[in-house]
Amino acid sequence: MAQPPTIDRLLNQVPDSPQNVLTQLQTHSELASKQDAHGYSLLHAAVSYGHKNLLKALIEDYHVDPNLRDEDEETCLFNAETIELAKEALRLGVRIDAMNADGLTAMEKLADEDEQPEIAAFLRQESQQCGDARSADSSTPSAQPSSDTRSNGIHAPPSLPDGVEVNVGSMSADEVGGEPDPEFRRRIEELAARGDFEGEEGQRELRTLIEDAVSGMANEGQAPTSRRRLH
Repeated sequence: MAQPPTIDRLLNQVPDSPQNVLTQLQTHSELASKQDAHGYSLLHAAVSYGHKNLLKALIEDYHVDPNLRDEDEETCLFNAETIELAKEALRLGVRIDAMNADGLTAMEKLADEDEQPEIAAFLRQESQQCGDARSADSSTPSAQPSSDTRSNGIHAPPSLPDGVEVNVGSMSADEVGGEPDPEFRRRIEELAARGDFEGEEGQRELRTLIEDAVSGMANEGQAPTSRRRLH
């Protein structure tokens, strides 16, 4: 009776028989994410030997973590020997900024003349593009609610009538002069609740309300002016 495959046997078949590896994984899918004694996996081997289909199947069909690390904390990207496989690894989710046990990224390690300087140059370009994209995103103003409405459905205040100016600031309790006029508060609440708040009639009522408020401040200490009830 044939012995079931082991991760070591599958790893030995990757260089010359990647399709045979895929065939065996159909009945032994648990080996897809297995690692040998040194943490070497089928992902690392697929990238190292340039088997794009095997790499894709491992991640997309068998859901192997694309950032699986070996004993040196290196992902399969550190094993890339062609730009095509490096590009595919990135597309499938391998992190370009992952560091090994020495604190080096794949780009930094492969930049050595004894490694893969061409792939390092490609990764450097990809890293720069990612950095430029993040910078562009951070400099783009976040979407703001439209000027006439907000996400909670409350309308923004309309523009003030001509000749009216509002200055916003802080005041101490003594400067405020006591509790707000309850009648003025009531008028504000009624006006804000009206369906025609932004219509011609609502604007006219707003103007009247502001004029009354300004008039009341100008005549502080005198008898309050008569105020027409809002309908």
